[in-house]
Amino acid sequence: MSGGKVVVVGAGVVGMSTALFLRRAGRDVTVIDPFAPAGGCSYGNAGMISANNAAPIAMPGMVARVPGWLMDPMGPLIVRQRYLLKVMPWLARWIRAGRIDRVLQISDAMRALNRNSHELWRELVGAERYAELIRRNGQVHLAATDDMPARNADAERRIRERHGLEVVQLGQDDIRRMFPGIAPDITRGIIVPGNGYTTNPRRLVGSIGEAFVAEGGQMVSERVLKLVPRERGMLVLTNTSNYVVDDVVVAAGVWSKDLIKGFGVRVPLEAERGYHAMLPNPNIDLQYTLTLRSRGFGMTPMESGLRVAGTVEFTNRESPPDERRAQQFVPKAKRLFPSLIHGEPKLWMGMRPSLPDSLPVVGRLPRIPCVHLAFGSSHFGMTAGPATARLVADGVLEIKSAIDVAPYHLDRFR
Repeated sequence: MSGGKVVVVGAGVVGMSTALFLRRAGRDVTVIDPFAPAGGCSYGNAGMISANNAAPIAMPGMVARVPGWLMDPMGPLIVRQRYLLKVMPWLARWIRAGRIDRVLQISDAMRALNRNSHELWRELVGAERYAELIRRNGQVHLAATDDMPARNADAERRIRERHGLEVVQLGQDDIRRMFPGIAPDITRGIIVPGNGYTTNPRRLVGSIGEAFVAEGGQMVSERVLKLVPRERGMLVLTNTSNYVVDDVVVAAGVWSKDLIKGFGVRVPLEAERGYHAMLPNPNIDLQYTLTLRSRGFGMTPMESGLRVAGTVEFTNRESPPDERRAQQFVPKAKRLFPSLIHGEPKLWMGMRPSLPDSLPVVGRLPRIPCVHLAFGSSHFGMTAGPATARLVADGVLEIKSAIDVAPYHLDRFR
């Protein structure tokens, strides 16, 4: 073995990928999480792997749409009234991140993380499991006849031109060939080559865990309560144990800021809730993942059915889920495919670890260099997670990374 002991807090896609990269580099690595990989957003996401996407969530023109979204209790965005004051500073940062000059800068950083996503997934889980669980046949974005042109269309065009990203226009005949039985009002679309999806996010991230354990890593089902600095290294206190280690990687999703606030660090990380409905035994056979932005959802064909996912909800982290936000996907899916028949829907809610600029926080904690930050992938964990993990692992190993870490530093929020 070379190097010292490492604890990785969090068994999601970023935590598990970081742990496996470090283990393969010869480090003694323990992953601590109450749940096996993957029990949070790495389980319940839409499964999209968007290597050829470089557009953040905050885009020019989106602010004008927010009032209309908020007026619709089942719309794509909801802010619970009691939480509004608390989330206002985050929303103000989100608005600033949507200015075109900043959007183009963010797109550069997103492209750096996303572009090799498929290659990194293949490296992590192996060629056989990659072929079993990932489809790289493109992502489809659809629009209805009466949909207004997107206010951010010009910004998206500039991002594509900036990074040489290709899209293929789809006509009505193309759409009906690709999606038999789709509603007649769906008349426009594009496909983004090189993108794709996983047929089972839980099994995909679980495959990293299997490789990690098989290669000598340790998984512990505990909850980390506090990080206590020592003269050298860190003491990790959990609900049942103590761990004395040389390095700690904080990859605990929305709970990451709880672990670092004791060091006087503040980060604008929000628990942005998303929902999905899994429709088992559908009578339609989708071959692509698709998104209908005007209706605020996407559909992905998975091993256990059709996953219909989307929405953004801001509320207290401890508040119970609003199951209606997941149930609404059922009529939306049937509006898109009128002949759709399926089994009893299975509902889910999870909390995306979201930062206003859609970029993760990566790097050493200021003044405490043995703590490494790896959280905040927002809507892009399945895409950017592996590259984020490689960047973090390089920092722990003190080797030069192929990606410049500067755009992801915590100090960008000062």
